[in-house]
Amino acid sequence: MTAPHIINLTVPALDRNLDGLTRLLIDTVTEGAAVSFLDPLAPETARAFWQADVFPEVTANRRCLLTAHLDDTLVGTVQLITAMPQNQPHRAEIAKMMVHPTARRRGLGHALLRAALDHARTLGKTNVTLDTRSGDVSQSLYASVGFEVAGIIPDFALDPDGRTLHSTTYMYKRL
Repeated sequence: MTAPHIINLTVPALDRNLDGLTRLLIDTVTEGAAVSFLDPLAPETARAFWQADVFPEVTANRRCLLTAHLDDTLVGTVQLITAMPQNQPHRAEIAKMMVHPTARRRGLGHALLRAALDHARTLGKTNVTLDTRSGDVSQSLYASVGFEVAGIIPDFALDPDGRTLHSTTYMYKRL
């Protein structure tokens, strides 16, 4: 098995990785990932998310976009939101953790999370938060790297099927 290569995408690499990021988002939503989108996810909607919502935040240094690659294929990503309100300079937030369905169970999620947490530490962050669909496999992944449950909100969002409401679990990790 090829070891994953984790890259912190910088501005010059954003556009070069747009197609891979778009494919990753569509494929993970198709497989049921609760990452704020409904299935089927149109390619133009997925591209617009990266170009309009994520890339400007990375460019402005308010967000870190980490990607996981096996050989030359982008197979995972996680975002670390670092721009917080004035009274929360010590905090960062994990967002949109995704591993391609064909690349799961290879340690990519752990590698991405470790890289995000390491980056948070280099920025002096001492508290990292996230939310995840309650009971999702991702919740156990987060717990395995030390995230603790802070609380649960019922009926928080729709599953990708657009019909079923799910709860979300808020988690945190002190660094």
